[in-house]
Amino acid sequence: QVQLVESGGGLVQPGSSLRLSCAASGFTLDNYAIGWFRQAPGKEPEGLSCKNSRDSATYYADSVKGRFTLVKDHAVNTIYLYMNMVKPEDTAVYYCAADPRGSLAPCGSSWRPAHYDYWGQGTQVTVSS
Repeated sequence: QVQLVESGGGLVQPGSSLRLSCAASGFTLDNYAIGWFRQAPGKEPEGLSCKNSRDSATYYADSVKGRFTLVKDHAVNTIYLYMNMVKPEDTAVYYCAADPRGSLAPCGSSWRPAHYDYWGQGTQVTVSS
């Protein structure tokens, strides 16, 4: 059974750092396109970062570029989102996503979470003082 499970969310202060984890089971992430997106209350899902092959560049949305980093750890079949200098506007439920098409999967400014086949259940991040 294909499953993605996020963890690491919580309540943090503005300017702090956070690491979100997304553990995959039932499949190997090696050849999958991967990504993170978020959804704030009353807003559409926002694609934050994606990478569709080992050799491809990692895409970052302007809203998180320079602050967030997407990392895939093949050894533990997990992807991470390192979040630095978080802001109140980063408050949202964060989801990881994966797609078996790998390098053929969409990734970039036109990427939408619905383009990927597998999503996790989400983890809440609240940034507040």
